Amino acid sequence: TPMMQGIIDLHHDISVFPIIILIFVSRMLVRALWHFRYQRNQLPERMVHGTTIEIIWTLFPSAILMFIAIPPFALLYSMDEVLVDPAITIKAIGHQWYWTYEYSDYNRSDEQSLTFDSYMIPEDDSELGQSRLPEVDNRVVVPAKTHSRIIITSADVLHSRAVPSLGVKCDAVPGRSNQTSIFIEREGVYYG
Repeated sequence: TPMMQGIIDLHHDISVFPIIILIFVSRMLVRALWHFRYQRNQLPERMVHGTTIEIIWTLFPSAILMFIAIPPFALLYSMDEVLVDPAITIKAIGHQWYWTYEYSDYNRSDEQSLTFDSYMIPEDDSELGQSRLPEVDNRVVVPAKTHSRIIITSADVLHSRAVPSLGVKCDAVPGRSNQTSIFIEREGVYYG
């Protein structure tokens, strides 16, 4: 999804800063150890205050933190964006040991919505090639290259609905409805 791509890009962009800081601090540490070793400097000079260096090592890290803090705002805003007219809406209801899914967009007034339960497959019943824990008996099918909305709620206890490879995580709370939107760019099986 574009959200997960944004998370990955943000991680790669921000990872440059700790590497630069590590190189700079390591260089300063090695330089200080070399120039102020005991053989070279047996009587160290007593220095109580260094106003200039204290201002520099206060302002420089705060500027780095401000520079790091700005890019995630656009990503957080896009993750919380609500679709006005999605192509498909899926309602996910968390139960204690399974999930119930409803496709309510395609029902007529005299019909029930398409509803099914999704249970986790026990380890003993899994087939060759299936993932051990995240495999279920009824998978949710979401179209690719389509804006989709997922409404998440719970019937009994708190649940967390997460699909890490799509960059989606939302909590299911009894009596409340949360929603998230996704746009899947590639076909595939995504576990959550």
